[in-house]
Amino acid sequence: MSIETGLKSVAIAVAPNGGRKTKVDHPNLPLTASELAETAVRCVDAGAAMIHVHVRKKDGGHLLDAEAYREVMSAIRSRVGDDIVVQITSEALGLYTPTAQIAVVKKTCPEAVSLALRELVPDASFEAAFAELLAWMSRERVLPQIILYDPSEAVLLSSMQKRGLIPWHTIPVLFVLGRYTAGQTSQPTDLLPFLANDVPRFEHWSVCAFGRHEAACVATGALFGGNVRVGFENNTWLPDGTTASGNEDLVFAAAQTVRSVNYKLENGSDLRKRLTELVG
Repeated sequence: MSIETGLKSVAIAVAPNGGRKTKVDHPNLPLTASELAETAVRCVDAGAAMIHVHVRKKDGGHLLDAEAYREVMSAIRSRVGDDIVVQITSEALGLYTPTAQIAVVKKTCPEAVSLALRELVPDASFEAAFAELLAWMSRERVLPQIILYDPSEAVLLSSMQKRGLIPWHTIPVLFVLGRYTAGQTSQPTDLLPFLANDVPRFEHWSVCAFGRHEAACVATGALFGGNVRVGFENNTWLPDGTTASGNEDLVFAAAQTVRSVNYKLENGSDLRKRLTELVG
């Protein structure tokens, strides 16, 4: 809720590249530091408050590397300053162990990072290392976001919080809709299991979706009280069924939806303040 206006506020994050797609999938997929910085400029202008970035190897393959992350973060900051929250991914894509993922996060020390619970805590033996990472992030003021693919993961995260393994009173999460469904095309109804009465609630949650119904999915998320993430990582289709020319088109479409229901659109400073208040 926006304190200034009393309106519901929504933050839009953009995930412009991911770890799998190439320019064969879309010629305007940003892969280099300069391309990601230019994307950040356009997406800020379109209404984005956060950018979720992946970095790549020279051959285009997925990479977790502190030096590459620092290059991208510096390039984005040189173009937009603090107008957007820069979040790196710790996603493994089957290539990195939880230990390696944690090491890269610590070496990079970013403003924000997303952490897939199922990757970093594949079983109970990894809980202690995950808790130590979160404690380090709390000390270093790195903004967290826990990625949840299934409501059962929300239950696990809540359990860890009750057992004192989460250093904050609440933790931001991202509900990923339809990642493991047939055809990987998300539907708005995929959000409902995350909002069921027997599933733990999180004060700050966002939603992202795969495929041509992305706009409908994130609109549903916003109307149910969440924040949204769009971008070429998961989708290149506009709501009218045409292909977006750039990530900024998807951000602009989401921003139009937010404004059309008289919700306040958060900027980077708004989101940074809200997240810092939650986990500061």
